[in-house]
Amino acid sequence: MTVIPGIDVAAELEKVVAHWTPRVVGQVNDQYVKVAKLLGELMWHAHDAEDEMFIVVSGRLRIQLPDDQEVVLTPGQFYVVPRGVQHNPVAEEEVHIVLIETVTTAHTGNVISERTVPVERQLGDLR
Repeated sequence: MTVIPGIDVAAELEKVVAHWTPRVVGQVNDQYVKVAKLLGELMWHAHDAEDEMFIVVSGRLRIQLPDDQEVVLTPGQFYVVPRGVQHNPVAEEEVHIVLIETVTTAHTGNVISERTVPVERQLGDLR
């Protein structure tokens, strides 16, 4: 019998060298599984056609939402930002996360800036 190893999330996070630069580590149907390290805040943006799932592995993540609301996530917790909802992820200390996003999801949604990472750069070892 051949044993196929599972994906080691911690090992994959070690390969992430820049904050706010997701790395694709798997694919389930039309969803990418990504890992990322976050520090500071990204920017307000929305994904018009896709939901986005944040799962915290370590640290504490705040996701600012419209109308002065926010979600606070700690290790083992997740939140799905519904499509079309403006949001701004904030990490006051380094946070490690897993993202689950449709393959068509643009990194910074409807906002393009110098911090936007195209999916081609996120693909890592899946190329």
